[in-house]
Amino acid sequence: MKVGVHAMRFDGVEPPQLRDELARVGEEVERAGVAWLSVMDHFFQMERAGFPHTDPMLEAYTTLGYLAGRTETVELGVLVTGVTYRYPGLLAKTVATLDVLSGGRAALGLGAAWYEREHDALGVPFPPLAERFERLEETLQICAQMFDPADEGPYEGTHYRLAETVCRPLPLHHPTVMVGGSGERKTLRLVAQYADACNLFVSDREEMAHKLAVLRGHCADVGRDPAEIRVTALTSAPELDSGDLDGFVARVGPFADLGVDTMIVRPPKTAPSEWIRERVAPVVPRLAELDGA
Repeated sequence: MKVGVHAMRFDGVEPPQLRDELARVGEEVERAGVAWLSVMDHFFQMERAGFPHTDPMLEAYTTLGYLAGRTETVELGVLVTGVTYRYPGLLAKTVATLDVLSGGRAALGLGAAWYEREHDALGVPFPPLAERFERLEETLQICAQMFDPADEGPYEGTHYRLAETVCRPLPLHHPTVMVGGSGERKTLRLVAQYADACNLFVSDREEMAHKLAVLRGHCADVGRDPAEIRVTALTSAPELDSGDLDGFVARVGPFADLGVDTMIVRPPKTAPSEWIRERVAPVVPRLAELDGA
């Protein structure tokens, strides 16, 4: 099992020191052998996570561009991009640029979006949920076409119409397409139909086993081999925060038996680079030993 880091808080240091702290985060994840480094696609901090919406929040793709220049090996992604925030063709162009400038390390994480307050505050339309899922599916189709050098023609959908899908330079590799979310009827169906990876936020092994069974059912419906889909999970890490590394390994280790490829943890706000060095780095080799268990 691999380890990923998801940077979701920027209130641990003052803004003038953020760039230096993010550079240290990049250095520490690479030194530790962390496989994935992501940020959120939000413009306000998440109130539903218990934080003030006025807490600092960096724009996702600008941040990843900076991290691309400070790292060499770690996969870079957004966990996940809200489909409402960017026109799909421009999103595909952004991710292709990130892939080229990172040397082929970009991932494309997508979700249906949910944070209505930041939409209203910044003047971004927030359609009903059913329409957001329709837009999510069209965005997945558009990005696939944008990354395909054999198909630069038009795209005609219900919500988006592109006269051309030219994307030059193309990504150096096809960015990993990740659909985030655990919804059984729509989200996991989109994973089965379009995605290279999924990201699930579940509380225990039994719930994970259930979600993966649902995903396998959707794969069967569309004729997809579920082994083609990389399974990742986002988890809080109170054991790491308290220094109980054995407890963290004991809790997340059983997920490897289910086929979870990458366990993604969220640093606390204070000195995340130090937390990665002292708490995450020691568990990376221990979880790696669980592969194939």
